[in-house]
Amino acid sequence: MNTQSGHNPPVIRRLSEQVVNRIAAGEVIERPAAALKELVENAVDSGARRIHIRLDRGGIDRIDVSDDGCGMSPDDLLLAVERHCTSKLRDETLVHISTLGFRGEALPSIGAAARLSVMSRQAGADSAWSIRVEGGVVSTPEPCAGAPGTRVLVEDLFFATPARRKFLKSPRVESGHAENVVRRLALSAPHIAFRLEFDDRLILDLPAQDRAARVAAILESGDADGLLAVEGQRGDLKLSGYICAPSVHRATANGQMLLVNGRPVVDPVLRTAVRVAYRNVMEHGRHAVVALSLEIPPEQVDVNVHPAKTELRYADSAAVRALVIGALGRALGTGAGVAGVRPDLIQSRGSSPARIWYPPERNADAADLSTRLARPLVPARPDSGLPSGFAESSLPLAGLPAARQTAPDTLHDQAATTAAMAHPLGAAVAQVLGTYIVSQTADGALVLVDQHAAHERLTHEILREQYMGGEIRAQRLLLPEVVDLPARQVDVLLSFGAALARLGVEIEPFGGTAVLVRAMPALLGKENPGGMLRDLAEELEADDLASPAQADALDARMDAVIARMACHGSVRAGRRLTHEEMNALLRDMERTPRAGTCSHGRPTWLKLEKADIERMFGRR
Repeated sequence: MNTQSGHNPPVIRRLSEQVVNRIAAGEVIERPAAALKELVENAVDSGARRIHIRLDRGGIDRIDVSDDGCGMSPDDLLLAVERHCTSKLRDETLVHISTLGFRGEALPSIGAAARLSVMSRQAGADSAWSIRVEGGVVSTPEPCAGAPGTRVLVEDLFFATPARRKFLKSPRVESGHAENVVRRLALSAPHIAFRLEFDDRLILDLPAQDRAARVAAILESGDADGLLAVEGQRGDLKLSGYICAPSVHRATANGQMLLVNGRPVVDPVLRTAVRVAYRNVMEHGRHAVVALSLEIPPEQVDVNVHPAKTELRYADSAAVRALVIGALGRALGTGAGVAGVRPDLIQSRGSSPARIWYPPERNADAADLSTRLARPLVPARPDSGLPSGFAESSLPLAGLPAARQTAPDTLHDQAATTAAMAHPLGAAVAQVLGTYIVSQTADGALVLVDQHAAHERLTHEILREQYMGGEIRAQRLLLPEVVDLPARQVDVLLSFGAALARLGVEIEPFGGTAVLVRAMPALLGKENPGGMLRDLAEELEADDLASPAQADALDARMDAVIARMACHGSVRAGRRLTHEEMNALLRDMERTPRAGTCSHGRPTWLKLEKADIERMFGRR
């Protein structure tokens, strides 16, 4: 207290109720979407069977939410606009919370920052009642006309707090946030019909439906057959929901719909778990599309972390992460073309789903698959007579000489071809541009396969299986090879020498900036070790957490290291493949987990349905 300088000491005073509400509104109502979220949560908690939402200019000018819920009496209306009044808490422990709202802050905060009108009628009441709040000033409830249920009207948002209003984005941006809020809440309550309009334009019209149909509608995936079901349990924790295949992804995480005990959340723990589960099957920088619901005992989670109620605190976040990563990993462990959304070449169609195809039981073990893939591939004969860029095929190709089409060494059993076409990726027809396999399915679809990307994933999965089994089989070099590298990379590789030995790579120092390579993974054949060692050094350098003394961190990083090795040991683009090799590759893709994308997350196959082709040629 500085009294000598002539300044009067500050005086502590009690803030008015209006100022208190405006301060609180800054936390609860940060934008129109936040106000809309609170209003729709109230409508869901009221037992509504239908909710109708209208917004003008993204909610900046007007938010109108109507429901057919239980309604409120005049006395209830007065309490509803008073801070910290709620009907949703049965006790004061803040543990067993079964409703979306519970803090009693939404309507007072909105009324402090905007012009708020609430009209409500209970079932069997003679009339509806209305109440108005403008800038925190509450009017007396008055009778009015209205149907059973509640209608909340918010106009001129932030007129009482102009500083907050000028920070709002454009109506288009605010509309996007509002739509995302409604989609998340609609997912949490599939038994409720939702209708959403922006400036008299219909955006969503969802009937009451089962959860699978609601997820398909919210994620815009066509139908539920295009989704992968997720189920998992770890102690008292239960996870369920649906996810899209790795071929469907977005630039942001807005396509991730996450529920915890029925509450929509934007939770970093769950988002991190989703990212880790998709890390090795999706291109870097892209985000998965999922709809997941976590059931957790109320005493193991705190929802009262922030007024927005979208952030959580778990008693055991590690268990939550492990459950999500494990359950998603099992759902994603399907072969290419087996289930989920197919990669699509027609951009205007968005994410078109394919029907789930259930493959026959796998009868080849990992060792057999490893042996067959490790066998050197025999290139097509130079005198095959096929056009440049094509490999041999069992199917007659238009334009080739008739004698060539009927030659005994190029015709194969038609029954085998028909059987191959019944598989998801069909029967190989040709190899084009020395890189892509063209195949045809029984339903008339064409499939394009990137031979290098596909074989990279197959090699990756075999190496990974061997690594998880204890150790990748190594093959000692007849003549050890000296590899020169930058000094820092030599240091990194030597420090991880024991871990690399488990991967089948045996190295030792050779003085200066060189290492001596004594063994390589047997599956990679005669791959030049120089380029691979450089890539492995970069991979290990890129991870600040991995160190030789941190076994857990290193094991978590090994999948990325194995991916680098798989890339070096795979069939290269431009290499000719025989008909048998192409079909073998397709069948292995269908049997191998995560084969829909390569180790870098790029798609290994693309599909054109017959309808797609007809539309491209104007036949539809």
